[in-house]
Amino acid sequence: MGALAASIASHVPSGLLRAGLSLASPGEIIRRASRLEDELKELLRVHVGGGRAAAEQGGAGGQHNKERFLRAYERLKMELLNDRAFNFDFTDETRQWVAKMLDYNVPRGKLNRGLSVIDSYMLLREGTEVDDEDFYLACVLGWCVEWLQASALVLDDITDNAYTRRDNLCWYKLPTVGMSAINDGVLLKCHVQAIITRYFKEKFYFLDLMELWNEIGLQTAMGQMLDLITTHTGAKDLARYRIQGYRRIVKYKTSYYSFYLPVACALLLNGAKPSDYIELKNVLIEMGVYFQIQDDYLDCFGDPEVIGKVGTDIEDYKCSWLIVQAMELANENEMKILYDNYGKSDPQCVAAVKNVYKELDLQDIFLEYESRVYKHLVSTIDAEPDRAIREILKIFLKKIYRRKK
Repeated sequence: MGALAASIASHVPSGLLRAGLSLASPGEIIRRASRLEDELKELLRVHVGGGRAAAEQGGAGGQHNKERFLRAYERLKMELLNDRAFNFDFTDETRQWVAKMLDYNVPRGKLNRGLSVIDSYMLLREGTEVDDEDFYLACVLGWCVEWLQASALVLDDITDNAYTRRDNLCWYKLPTVGMSAINDGVLLKCHVQAIITRYFKEKFYFLDLMELWNEIGLQTAMGQMLDLITTHTGAKDLARYRIQGYRRIVKYKTSYYSFYLPVACALLLNGAKPSDYIELKNVLIEMGVYFQIQDDYLDCFGDPEVIGKVGTDIEDYKCSWLIVQAMELANENEMKILYDNYGKSDPQCVAAVKNVYKELDLQDIFLEYESRVYKHLVSTIDAEPDRAIREILKIFLKKIYRRKK
């Protein structure tokens, strides 16, 4: 055995030498060492480079990413409160208000939308090194999604006259806040534009990024408008609640910003054009519809202690998936009960509507729908030729399938 082989062999466990490695030629040892190096690189690629194991929140890599994500929030908040590029001659009082408003509304949810930016980006970068700066930029866009979500929820809770959100009183329900929450909701959305401009104005994809956010903002606002207008229409005649109109509301109000936006941000960060991934967009939109149907189901049948809020869709005359299904299936007597009780805050009226839902077996119908749409999404995802895109969609589906909150 030559000097090189001896040097390599000296670092090999004795058990492997006894197994026959000592009989190999120096060239064979080097080839085996090369294969071992490749295997180690593959392991590092999966765990450090952003593979699926690191992207899923159940793994150690996912937990580490979440911790880094939460630290990024603190940095962004401090910049908004103290940086000259963000604040406008804040007084101590206004700075304290904004700090409290941000902490109350932005980071207290499940953070799935923001973390999905990171998950998606790491999968797209699989096999390449992601440095701290690149990772932080993914965190920034992830928090922009959470900021947008917070803005939507603050305003949506007011229009819905909701009482609780994320296990707490809605922001506007706090005695010191009230209707000033409307301005806070607008301010949260303005923060998004300021953050994006600060961090991305020198990037080659800045215009595409701004166009994406402007488009999603408009779509979400249009979805909210459709929701409110349809509610007024349904209050005059419940029979006008139909599945086509429902899907239109959900597509614009929920799907675009909750499912498509995080992945589109990751694509732009990776230098790709979201417009080149039309099928990906379609699948994400369909997932968003499924997600909202789950939300409607949980609003009625979920445990408030688990979902973190008290559902008000029945009281608010919402065009929910449940009432749409009920209007299709109800007999004459059940239809009368729905007309007489839907949209009223009286607990007895709410109970009467829920009783009709149970008589119509809407819980079983939902479970059948969930099983059917899951199988369809799985088959669609499996047919996706791009491995990274396939894994992104699988993670999204895993997060929402049979969720309880």
